[in-house]
Amino acid sequence: MAQEDYYELLGVSKTVSPEELKKAYRKKAVQFHPDKNPGNKEAEEMFKKVSHAYEVLSDADKRAAYDRYGPAAFEGGAGAPGPRGPGGMGGGGFHDPFDIFREVFGQQGGGGGIFEEMFGGGGGRDGSRDGADLRYDLEITLEEAARGVEKEIAFRKNVTCERCDGTGAEPGSRRVTCPTCRGAGQIRRSGGIITFTQTCPTCGGAGTKIEKPCSACRGEGRVPKSTKLNVRIPAGVDTGSRLRSSGNGEAGLAGGQPGDLYIVLTVKEHELFERQGEDLFCEVPIKYTLAALGGSVEVPTLFGKGALKLPAGTQSGTTFRLRGKGMPSLRGGHQGDQLVRVQVEVPQSLTAEQRRLLEEFARVSGDAAEPTSRSFFEKAKKFF
Repeated sequence: MAQEDYYELLGVSKTVSPEELKKAYRKKAVQFHPDKNPGNKEAEEMFKKVSHAYEVLSDADKRAAYDRYGPAAFEGGAGAPGPRGPGGMGGGGFHDPFDIFREVFGQQGGGGGIFEEMFGGGGGRDGSRDGADLRYDLEITLEEAARGVEKEIAFRKNVTCERCDGTGAEPGSRRVTCPTCRGAGQIRRSGGIITFTQTCPTCGGAGTKIEKPCSACRGEGRVPKSTKLNVRIPAGVDTGSRLRSSGNGEAGLAGGQPGDLYIVLTVKEHELFERQGEDLFCEVPIKYTLAALGGSVEVPTLFGKGALKLPAGTQSGTTFRLRGKGMPSLRGGHQGDQLVRVQVEVPQSLTAEQRRLLEEFARVSGDAAEPTSRSFFEKAKKFF
């Protein structure tokens, strides 16, 4: 079955810039987010697909590998990353582009979101196996992204069985030498003149087997359990930002290392503000008298009210800048600006007195003789 093209999933061309790629992903993430499509499995699946596509294409190394090999670059094909190492999600020279927050989270802490297993760990000769990395999708508001916030998330994961302490063996029982391979972990089979070896099907290559499986976990060494966690989200995050919580993934097997937890963020669209990198953009309506005479007007910001001074004769569509009222930098030390575009409102109804005064103003200004500005008329002469 043909693989879906990552560029087509995000609705962009192969020459897309990083900033355009982020904007495209943000729109898709909002469109398919499970909170906006409750119970819609197709939307949930699309959300996972576009998130994975952005994860690959937003990293220069992974994007280059994808452009050369396609999805096979990340599925064990040519150029694919190696097994998960102790420092991250993949080997093979690739790094996680969203690993922006490695110091992690306090214990204890519900929320919603998608939660899924991402990568399983490799197995050892002694039967140990590292736990899988897990992913949790979390939606926050623009205000929370601007200030930083602590969220409580709740999910289920496999944890070490308390009855057997993760060994998989019933207390008082033990591991014994595998009777099939006699401890070798492999068996030999003959196919005519060719002899080949394969992993022992009884012990899975460990060379030992459990004498009596644990009654609580049935020999697995792990049991599913509901878990809560407090997650500290730093100010300045954006849609697609990923936080890493080391050791809060699934428990390992037989002494294997636990996996990591990745929280992938989506920032909700705001009713007033549009985010443009670290800057915020909004439109504010003003009275035509204020535009003509000039003055000061209060405008909303994410951090309270701000005062905007307007010069006399301000035209509709003029954009003003409020310094330091935008989004904070994720790395700190810098605050974006807020761009305010004013739209001059024309009254739809007038009292008799208002109409009389406006007509007098039009007469004094000569508006009846010249309804358009002189500069526009000079430019339009060539069309007549």
